Amino acid sequence: MNKDLLNILANSNKDIDNQQLMDYLSGKLSGEALHELERSMADNEFLNDAVEGLQQVRNRKDMQSYVDQLNAAMQKTLGKKKQRRLKRRLKEDPWGLIAVVLVIALCILGYIVIRKLQQK
Repeated sequence: MNKDLLNILANSNKDIDNQQLMDYLSGKLSGEALHELERSMADNEFLNDAVEGLQQVRNRKDMQSYVDQLNAAMQKTLGKKKQRRLKRRLKEDPWGLIAVVLVIALCILGYIVIRKLQQK
């Protein structure tokens, strides 16, 4: 079996043994290991869905291209989200900060001048 296929669930649940999963899909598992994996599938909906999805792939040789396509689509989506998040962030604008400080200083100065004029 292609070693790249063993990394399908590499970043997911660490309880899943990818080699055991690939052996199950190719029919190489037998005995207690087979029953243990099937019990895990019954308990873990994610694992069950993953196995069902992998079983529907007709040509196992094309699986790596599917994984690459999914990774590319995921990176594209994540890139768009990152761009939107960066756009929302206030950009560093020293002139804006200077203007805000200047307006606040003028307000305080105006308040002080008005108070002094009222006291006379």
